[in-house]
Amino acid sequence: MSTRAYFKREEIGANKPAFSRTRSIIEAAFYGNNVIKINTLKEAYELAKNSPGTIVTDMPVYRGEEFGLEKDAKILLFNDGSVTGRCAAARRIAGEPGVDCPDLDKKVMDAIYDTRYQTLYHAEVFIGLDPEFMVKAHLLIPEGEENILYNWMLNFQYMSDEYVKMYKKSRPIGNEPDVYIFSNPQWKHNEHPLGLTYFNTANNCAALLGMRYFGEHKKGTLTIGWAIANRNGYASCHGGQKRYNLANGKSYVASVFGLSGSGKSTITHAKHGGKYDVTVLHDDAFIINTETGSSIAMEPTYFDKTQDYPTYCDDNKYLLTAQNCSATIDEDGKVVLVTEDIRNGNGRAIKSKLWSPNRVDKIEEPVNAIFWIMKDPTIPPVVKLKGASLASVMGATLATKRTTAERLAPGVDPNALVVEPYANPFRTYPLVNDYEKFKKLVAERNVDCYIINTGDFMGKKVQPKDTLGIIEAIVEGTAEFKKWGPFEDIEIFEWEGFVPDLNDPEYKAQLTARMNDRIKFVESRETEKGGYDKLPADAIEALKKVVAALA
Repeated sequence: MSTRAYFKREEIGANKPAFSRTRSIIEAAFYGNNVIKINTLKEAYELAKNSPGTIVTDMPVYRGEEFGLEKDAKILLFNDGSVTGRCAAARRIAGEPGVDCPDLDKKVMDAIYDTRYQTLYHAEVFIGLDPEFMVKAHLLIPEGEENILYNWMLNFQYMSDEYVKMYKKSRPIGNEPDVYIFSNPQWKHNEHPLGLTYFNTANNCAALLGMRYFGEHKKGTLTIGWAIANRNGYASCHGGQKRYNLANGKSYVASVFGLSGSGKSTITHAKHGGKYDVTVLHDDAFIINTETGSSIAMEPTYFDKTQDYPTYCDDNKYLLTAQNCSATIDEDGKVVLVTEDIRNGNGRAIKSKLWSPNRVDKIEEPVNAIFWIMKDPTIPPVVKLKGASLASVMGATLATKRTTAERLAPGVDPNALVVEPYANPFRTYPLVNDYEKFKKLVAERNVDCYIINTGDFMGKKVQPKDTLGIIEAIVEGTAEFKKWGPFEDIEIFEWEGFVPDLNDPEYKAQLTARMNDRIKFVESRETEKGGYDKLPADAIEALKKVVAALA
């Protein structure tokens, strides 16, 4: 799929489907006489390297010339002050109840006007890495923000000769125009003390205002890409996917869904002690074709935490840039990164595609299994969901804990258990769209569905070796699932040390409470935001059936 870079004369004007007030405000800024086009990664690297405040380390970019950099390129570090995470409270989505688009449009008009005496940089990338789905995105950002520009071009697919040719051969779908994003990280407004991220995904545009953290630009861009995918027959996935290439010539494609810090990257990149030949699609962003079951990666690189990667570990060989880390001089007099979240929580780095030796942009084989990663202390390390409605609604009520990747509004409890549907806080369309797509994968494509708990189970921590051991048993077909207690649609693989006791009144009460929390969440969708995220009756019926079995 490719998007449209231009329109025919008769398609331009009022009441035409590709034009809206917000898009008209944003796109016009790209054609100003204060705009400089950045065409290559080499240009972006030089700008970022020379940008005030950049720390040019002595750590080389490994094989950088293979993806558009000079051979002597170094890892660049840039820190964002005290802002080191995303801010959900700043998001406004056109079309949702209560979002005052006329007011926000005027603020974007003024934000653009305020940059008229600044040089602005215009960059282009592709979202989606296969001719079946490729979206062209444009970013406009002021001089002084060169590190965000460079990271954005690294995170997505820059305009290499290979991908430009691929894009030209890709198939247009519908009337989808290119994506346009305006950013001014230094914007301030007394009505938006945390900044403003304003999305009109129906018309493929956004304004990111007052957002210094690169993650806002990454996920803001993906937000629009996922919305386009949703409109065109794909399930949009915030998770990881890998293919196990088994010795018997068969393969097993597993998709894991979880928020930052849930373990999805660990699971996706696990090498399993060399037991398997593994192919990785991505660990954060992909889409599944609901008709064929095949999957496409949205990005080439990885935006990964640095918390678990000491400075000299082998994985850091593949770093391209780092954000919100420290630096020091080593024994050889070299400037090197200081990682492991010493400076602050949620230190980040972009890793190259080479980090995964068997990396692909598309997995043609249909997905075999979906794993919802939860941190719910009442859920055993693994259960299997049999009914399509239950499988999908448990994804819609995915429970987890907040992480350091989030910048919370005042008064929000960072320790509270929260529900994040399908582990995707970046959805901009009604929740029922995701519900029906994942339900279809289970019901019509016979995709298996599991919940894996990577947190603690009734006070006992589930270790990574437990989670990986469970997944290996499932992949190898040796996991013995049996009916779990009174539940008709839930099976359990009893993992040593974590076998739940449904005869324990306290455990049973807590499990009932957590399931009732899910019911309350689904019920709340009927009234919250004017019913924008209301789910069909079979969703809540599947949950009530579980609670009734516990009575």
